[in-house]
Amino acid sequence: MGKQLSLLEFQAWFPDEESCARLLLERRWPDGFICPKCGDRNAVLLANRAYTYECRGCGRQTSVTAGTMMHRTKLPLTVWFWAAHLMATHSNGMSARQLKGQLGIAYDSAWLLAQKLRRSMVDPNRDPLEGVVEIDQAEMPFRANDDLASPLKTGKILVVGAVEVIDHSTGEPHKPKGYGARYLDTLSGRIRLAAIPSNEAVHLHAFIKANIAPGATLLSDGHASYQGLEGYRHDPRVVGNMAAHIPLKWIHRVFSLLKRWSLGTYHGLRPQHIDAYLNEFVFRYNRRFYRHVSFETVLGLATRHAPASYWDITGQENPRKGTKMSRRTVRRRKTADGMRQDGGGI
Repeated sequence: MGKQLSLLEFQAWFPDEESCARLLLERRWPDGFICPKCGDRNAVLLANRAYTYECRGCGRQTSVTAGTMMHRTKLPLTVWFWAAHLMATHSNGMSARQLKGQLGIAYDSAWLLAQKLRRSMVDPNRDPLEGVVEIDQAEMPFRANDDLASPLKTGKILVVGAVEVIDHSTGEPHKPKGYGARYLDTLSGRIRLAAIPSNEAVHLHAFIKANIAPGATLLSDGHASYQGLEGYRHDPRVVGNMAAHIPLKWIHRVFSLLKRWSLGTYHGLRPQHIDAYLNEFVFRYNRRFYRHVSFETVLGLATRHAPASYWDITGQENPRKGTKMSRRTVRRRKTADGMRQDGGGI
């Protein structure tokens, strides 16, 4: 899609299930259906199962949603497409309660749908940050329980963040300067965020190695935990009595936007699934100038994410395994868990 579609244009592109299934087929098998089991191209579209192909060679049946985030979904494909479009193009994202109202579905379905789409926003093969990178930590306040009368700042989540420093004149990652030199006329590049249990070196070093390319220059506030990190050039900017956003301009702007976003869209984050929400913010920030191309990525078509069930997302054991339980009981448990673990909580 070359440009961002308006709501009317999007509805015209995907008015029904068939148009949605056609896009899934084209993106997954651009040269025609290929059996994932035997590789045979000779298949027939079944009439008694929605958008499902049966391989003439091995007899395996494969739907257009099999192996994707939409695996075994009971929601219409149009609901998935609308949810992905709203979450990809809306500047502040969409909470489960907002999706519930926009799509007319149950809250627990909206919560699970949003969680699955958030997990599609992370490309496991994404390139690490490089060049000159600002890095720092910030505390995110949160409400420790779901009592709306309780104050927001009853707990804190420690978040570490990093942002590329871009040369304004070239649009490329800035080249390192001498120790203590000022970086002027710069822009904010790609970012990375993660929740950490403490400021200890083991956690900060793990974040750096997972998200920043070796050889990069790290601009920090001189925290002692950054010392002893091998493979990186550390250029500390001791803050002292100075406002922290002066020597580390871009990372503190990111933290400011993150806090405003979390309070505005979710009315405060929770520790549960915190990294999923941070990755959503990273996804939207890194694509702030071209959100219209993110729709297929949010659907999971670009990164081919493996299916994730409710029990995978919540880290709980499926009660249906080895124990018989009524559908009503399972649905009630899922609804209760979703209400407790949604980012908004109200």
